[in-house]
Amino acid sequence: MNLPVLLALVPVAMFAAVPNKTASVDNAVVVQPVANMYSRASTDADVVSQAIFSTNVAIVEQDGAWLKIRTPDAYTGWMQASATVRSKPYADSGHAVQVEALFANLYRETNITKHQPVITIPFESRLEVIGEPETSGRWFQVRLPDDRTAWVQAGDVTNSPTRDMSIAELIDWSKRFVGLPYLWGGTSTYGYDCSGFMQMLCRRRGFLLPRDAQPQAEWSGVQPVEKTELQPGDLLYFGSSPKHITHTGMYIGNGLFINATAHQHPMVQVDNLNEEHWTKLLVAARRIKQ
Repeated sequence: MNLPVLLALVPVAMFAAVPNKTASVDNAVVVQPVANMYSRASTDADVVSQAIFSTNVAIVEQDGAWLKIRTPDAYTGWMQASATVRSKPYADSGHAVQVEALFANLYRETNITKHQPVITIPFESRLEVIGEPETSGRWFQVRLPDDRTAWVQAGDVTNSPTRDMSIAELIDWSKRFVGLPYLWGGTSTYGYDCSGFMQMLCRRRGFLLPRDAQPQAEWSGVQPVEKTELQPGDLLYFGSSPKHITHTGMYIGNGLFINATAHQHPMVQVDNLNEEHWTKLLVAARRIKQ
């Protein structure tokens, strides 16, 4: 798969933290295709999650060139301030579209050959529409979070992403992500980790799971399921014990499950639950309460 260059995952610059700390609650909008969230204000810290382009994040604290932010799923981490712009919430009112393709190129004009894309953004990014498609219906003009304007092809976006997929529809739809890279902390089509992938799939059923696998298994919105009673759509949790879960996937039937994994081939893939590697690690299964 010829994916876009992953430079968006590499911090643009490294800043030394300074002792000037301020506490506040403010809004910022992510302006990089994907921005890393770290456990502390340093690129040497571990990546705990990510936020994609156009995500509105709450600023909890500032430490020099770093922001401690909270994402819409209530996850917190440190992000380089250069990955955001401070502004009122973006694309939360008026006409907005969401990227439905795995990636969408934004252009400075309605021509894909005249100039390189202004930016390439991942699936689920939202955009404020300021110009409706022309007679051809091919293009939307959009305002970006930094107030620049750009054009996106209508075929890459949707006005109303499906939020109430049936389980059968979700399983069929989920296979479009097979082959995307596995990435620790990943929450986008540039790379998913296991819990980020499950969280994204469940959003399409209208449910917001916690960010990490252990809290997902302990979430009040799910109920335990015995392995002998698995049904397609059930969530699978793997680890050394039910209190030490390190991986998750979704059962799709016939002994198979889809997951983002670093095992053997680091990517989104379909695996066999009956393989020894997975059988010995399966410690819990959950079904979302309806």
